[in-house]
Amino acid sequence: MAEDAPRRHPTLDEVAGLAGVSRSVASRALNNAPHVSRAKREAVERAVRQLGYVPNPTARALATRQTGAAALVVSGEDPSIFADPFFAQVIVGASAALEEADLHLMLCLAATDRGRKRVEELLLSRGADGVMLMALREDDPLARMAEEAAMPVVFGGRPVGPAPRWYVDVDNAGGAREATEYLISLGRTRVAAICGRLDTEAGRARYRGYRDAVLAAGLDPFAPQEGDFTEPSGAAAMAALLADHPDVDGVFAANDNMGAGALRTLREAGRRVPADVAVVGFDDLTVARIADPPLTTVHQPVTALGREMARMLVALIDGQDPTPLILPTRLVPRSSA
Repeated sequence: MAEDAPRRHPTLDEVAGLAGVSRSVASRALNNAPHVSRAKREAVERAVRQLGYVPNPTARALATRQTGAAALVVSGEDPSIFADPFFAQVIVGASAALEEADLHLMLCLAATDRGRKRVEELLLSRGADGVMLMALREDDPLARMAEEAAMPVVFGGRPVGPAPRWYVDVDNAGGAREATEYLISLGRTRVAAICGRLDTEAGRARYRGYRDAVLAAGLDPFAPQEGDFTEPSGAAAMAALLADHPDVDGVFAANDNMGAGALRTLREAGRRVPADVAVVGFDDLTVARIADPPLTTVHQPVTALGREMARMLVALIDGQDPTPLILPTRLVPRSSA
């Protein structure tokens, strides 16, 4: 008589599926980790009994190290950066996705040597289950720290240099190219660019998109007029453009804050928008809608950026190997162009 085939052991994924929770929630519930609701813990326990699940000892040892939290780390110099509408929307998206996985969101600002040291300690000591890094600049020490991290790391926006293994970004070059092509389609032939910081990949990619569109149209690109993504820097950049190129008739600003600053300078200089100078921004934040006149802009899905970063991080925490993600952009015409 043939022997019965060995019985297959149920997996943690099957437990999570039956309980209606994520794999990471099921793992934390099995290991009595914090930050799991009573209802979800009981659902996991019922699934374990129903399936006859027996945890793997090695996996259990690793799972007990979970903290129940994920960190969003921003490389910046101003503590008020988290109040910026862009980062506020990123936080909303990330928080919602982490809540689905019963993970708390920690916010960290690496603005000083002391702040970067604390982030490095977090990365090397597994002070969180995973980390999302944003706003990295060229040669940013956080990139090196991420390579040495003892936990999963997802980049929000690609850093300058080789692409990391896991990141979520938007089509910066494509969006900038579409914005510039739109200005040219309106008959503008002296189109300039107010760039973001050129020590960031977003700043460089958006200038590349502008330059590609201008060259494809047989026009001469302007040298990059750099700002730092703030409204005052956009106003200053626009003033410099008017001084050097008084015949400018179109402007692509690499974000809405700088676009709003450009509109203010043009208004103060007596230039009509869009009759004399058409302006297009990038982001589609509230500032674009309330600008005078309302700012034509490139919509990027900022909340989705935060949500997809968090989902990718949860997948890594659950032992999966997700692929990098580029989110699409689209032009939103308004009165400024």
